[in-house]
Amino acid sequence: MNNRRPIDNNIPTTHSKAPTTHRHRLALAACLGLHLTAIPTASAQPRMVVEAEVMNVGEVLYQQPRRIVFNITNRGADPLVITSVRPSCGCTSVEWPRQAVAPGATTEIAATFDAQMLGSFQKEIEIYSNASDQPTYLTMQGRVVERAADYTGTFPIDMGAVRLSTAAVEFDDVNRGDKPVAVIQMVNTSKGSYRPQLMHLPPYLSAAYEPEQLAGGRVGRIMLTLDSEKLKSYGLTQTTIYLARHFGDKVSAANEIDVSAVLLPDFSKMSIDDIMHAPKLVLSQDSLDFSTMADKRKATQTMLLTNQGQRPLTIQSVQVYGKVLGVSLADRVIQPGKQVKLKVSVNRKFEKLSRSRPRVLLISNDPQRPKTVINVKM
Repeated sequence: MNNRRPIDNNIPTTHSKAPTTHRHRLALAACLGLHLTAIPTASAQPRMVVEAEVMNVGEVLYQQPRRIVFNITNRGADPLVITSVRPSCGCTSVEWPRQAVAPGATTEIAATFDAQMLGSFQKEIEIYSNASDQPTYLTMQGRVVERAADYTGTFPIDMGAVRLSTAAVEFDDVNRGDKPVAVIQMVNTSKGSYRPQLMHLPPYLSAAYEPEQLAGGRVGRIMLTLDSEKLKSYGLTQTTIYLARHFGDKVSAANEIDVSAVLLPDFSKMSIDDIMHAPKLVLSQDSLDFSTMADKRKATQTMLLTNQGQRPLTIQSVQVYGKVLGVSLADRVIQPGKQVKLKVSVNRKFEKLSRSRPRVLLISNDPQRPKTVINVKM
């Protein structure tokens, strides 16, 4: 990919061969009374590097959308700004970062193919950015089939004769009154028919099944609906439900599904004065890295929470995703200009019991940042 911007060829010169360096151009421009400070050096530009420009996903089940993630790294010296991402047809939807990507940082562009037609497919995605005047092309290819020879890719959760697309359902950023729906894809790998049924549903969850009777070798789905009015408190609510794989099935670790929901505080009744003088939560860092703890089973890291607002900051809830993490907060109320320590600990003893990505969740009375997620790398 050529990341250099075109040079202005209208600059007059008495040489038959144009100068080849930026310094020579500036010297020539000075002699001619021209101003060329806008011409950047190659090292001062962003440079977009794609980990894999072509992704072959193999077999995709008919009407089972496939999400593909492309990793993008900025290898230049300036921030990378992705201005537009365009799929080649309406069968593909895309997600990309709206924020600038710092030099050396990595981000993701995700494409979801709807798999509504059988047969081979090849779809292109155009990326426009400040790294080049020309677009960068990403390609995803594969084959949509009615039945797959191997279900492990699309349905990685093995529950015997039933396989699921996920065993961890998350309802993020829920407001009081919302009724979001999460979909779990499933396949019956046996020859006989199967009637799915979820057990131990709490009052705030309900389930529907399509179809209600799933034939052997066929794909279906479970629609899980959250009634936010029945959640008791703001912040994170977690529970475990179980999929009955046959009549009379019992609950166990082999058929459990983790469900979490994050209910956000309601700031709709705040006055303009309250908003203007609200507390402001600032973290010393947005993530923690425990990947270097080697053979240690336990480790702890400390980060700082600062209130840069004008009124007391209240941390209403401090919770963790998964059993592998523990947290300790020195004080739940932080006065303006003050800071407190948040200690996050990891116990690898429980690592295999966690289906969700390890994260710490903070719910506060900062109207601009009511929900703060601290990612933890293991």
